[in-house]
Amino acid sequence: MLRAMLVDLRSDTVTRPSPEMRRAMAAAEVGDDVYGEDPTALRLEQLTAELLGKEAALFVPSGTMANQIALQLHCKRGDAVIVGEGTHCMAFEAGAGGAFAGVQFSSVGEGGLFDVSELERAAAPAGDLLPRPRLCVLENTHNRAGGAIWPRVQAEAVTQRALALGLSVHLDGARLWNAAAATGTSLSALAARADTVSVCFSKGLGAPVGSALAGPLPLIREARRLRKMLGGGMRQVGVLCAAALHAVEHQRERLHEDHALARRLAQGLAELPSLAVHPAPTNIVLADTQAPAGELAQRLRAAGVLVNAVSPTRLRAVTHRDLEAADIEAALGVFARVTS
Repeated sequence: MLRAMLVDLRSDTVTRPSPEMRRAMAAAEVGDDVYGEDPTALRLEQLTAELLGKEAALFVPSGTMANQIALQLHCKRGDAVIVGEGTHCMAFEAGAGGAFAGVQFSSVGEGGLFDVSELERAAAPAGDLLPRPRLCVLENTHNRAGGAIWPRVQAEAVTQRALALGLSVHLDGARLWNAAAATGTSLSALAARADTVSVCFSKGLGAPVGSALAGPLPLIREARRLRKMLGGGMRQVGVLCAAALHAVEHQRERLHEDHALARRLAQGLAELPSLAVHPAPTNIVLADTQAPAGELAQRLRAAGVLVNAVSPTRLRAVTHRDLEAADIEAALGVFARVTS
């Protein structure tokens, strides 16, 4: 009923499982994953590790848990983590980095990305009075920056320099699937130099739940212990892993369709005089508003289009597998009426 009434552009996490995905979940072979005996979880973890070019992977309930485990794997309490502006593990995980890992964040660059010189300044030795830089985090694609993709040369240069400086590197690849689809680059190539990488199954791929953390086997063994500590031991988890497996195997190749819808949405919104629209390299569209963004979002909701106000003057719209071209055209019509 909700799908027929509203065009939901709030996030690519609002999708519903397809009938085929529901059948895969119903037929899933399961076991107790805390004992390492869930065969569907093991298949998903093996496939994810292979795709990312890593030795092992671990299924976790959420991208937040994957990132928080990574922080604890690489850092001691009081350490500093170098991140780009608006990085998810700093800005959108309810303060978990400080609460659980005990880290402080050093934000560098603009628009979510940064270069080698900015990394070097943040990583410079500062004596015993300041937190020690231990970890560098790259987010690809970058949520807050409108689905921005790290240029591969820049990402490799930053990662290589971070490792040379003695830092560990974590790649928050919640939407790495989108970066791979947009650039034609393999997931393993995008993740090659990172010590650990997280990916999300419930964003662009459309699964209802779940992420994974991948890396060297010793780190993933420790990650399993930390997952249990954080409450992520979920027993017969194969029901959820079956949905993620279906998403990886059957819904990954269609991400370019979401990107095309985002480009059309951005093009149409750019024609409205009251909006300043940012480029949409993947499936996220950012639009700066003249009216207060929160009020505009409420008016759009009343007219049947759901978007998020991500700042006092900025709206975010995200395309996903539950949308069609007709939905985008309908949304553009609502935008035109409401903003006029």
